Amino acid sequence: MELMDILSPESVIADLKATSKKQALQELSKQAAGLIEFHERAVFDVLLERERLGTTGVGNGIAIPHGKLPGLDRLHGVFARLEKPIDFDSIDEQPVDLIFMLLAPESAGADHLKALARVSRLLRDSGMCEKLRGTNRAEALYALLSDAATSRAA
Repeated sequence: MELMDILSPESVIADLKATSKKQALQELSKQAAGLIEFHERAVFDVLLERERLGTTGVGNGIAIPHGKLPGLDRLHGVFARLEKPIDFDSIDEQPVDLIFMLLAPESAGADHLKALARVSRLLRDSGMCEKLRGTNRAEALYALLSDAATSRAA
């Protein structure tokens, strides 16, 4: 599974407007619902349920909300650069401005974990995050993510 198998140009948001964690998850759910043809509420509920187990704000301004959706055919991702950083209950208590949401089928098992690990590795790269924070165009964000995914796969 490659990162670009789960991310498309339509799944990249350059300037997500949200003032809270809940609102960010709602906006991401809305975007994902249109892409995967699921009800927005079903996506939001899965993400909220996962957040109740513990925050997906992993630190350094990054969050990786994720969950498993019954009936989903494959892994899907949505990347967002927030217009303004928000409180995400992150482990380092720092506000979040980069979010990579990951949705997986219930049966995904190891593929879900591999995708989470790949996203985590990508966003641990401070140089990559600096580039992502430095642009406010969806096309440029997608290009950065796809270039990074391609160079890491080689």
